[in-house]
Amino acid sequence: MSQHYRIQFPPDNSEQLQQDEVFFTLVEDNHATRLRFHDYAEIYRRPGLYEQLFYERLRCNSPEKVAELLQGALDTVREPISELRVIDLGAGNGMMGEVLKRNGVARLVGVDLIPEARDAAYRDRSTVYDDYYVEDLTELASQTETELREWRFDCLTCVAALGFGDIPPRAFFNAMKLVRTDGWLAFNIKVSFLDHAEQTGFSKLVRELIFSKYLDIYHLELYRHRLSMEGTQLFYYGLVGRMTDSIPDDFLEQHGID
Repeated sequence: MSQHYRIQFPPDNSEQLQQDEVFFTLVEDNHATRLRFHDYAEIYRRPGLYEQLFYERLRCNSPEKVAELLQGALDTVREPISELRVIDLGAGNGMMGEVLKRNGVARLVGVDLIPEARDAAYRDRSTVYDDYYVEDLTELASQTETELREWRFDCLTCVAALGFGDIPPRAFFNAMKLVRTDGWLAFNIKVSFLDHAEQTGFSKLVRELIFSKYLDIYHLELYRHRLSMEGTQLFYYGLVGRMTDSIPDDFLEQHGID
């Protein structure tokens, strides 16, 4: 059974901080450690801390929601989820993978940038992933790319990992290129990423994809991702689409996306 941690949220108004700047204090053996929500390596090293922080305290619902939308899209075209071969990008300690596995996907491969994520997934959810790669997809070695292509992915999932610099647009794009031409995309993004005033690379990538000939949108739904530390609801879009054509290798350059 996982340890129960003593987590303290700051008393001041942290809503003034950007979402990737928010922090909490972890008290262990009377020693206080300040951690940002995005200090994933430190969080993953502690069994159950990620779940306690984001799923128990802050009521995160994104893996279940994105999986629900993916299932709905598959039902629309009468395709069984049991035949999907999924690459789970930004897999972390396996929260999304656990839902996909429970739903019966055929093959499931995790990818994350930090070894602590893979270690936590194998420690806490040892039967979820068929394989797990610690890779920077912006600089994918040819041998690793060959190995990944051998899985013949027809679905890419990415939950609670996009738009804060954790996964650059190039990494997400390269992951899409590992999925077959008529494969599925299922991911979530902050509400602001669909606002034309938002000019970050990932925001531009998502907007260009949505309005391109390369993707058919099956579901785009606004939902409550989780709560802030103050109890404010944080809304995200869940998006499920199907690729309809091979995306050009220079798609990012064409649209000025860094």
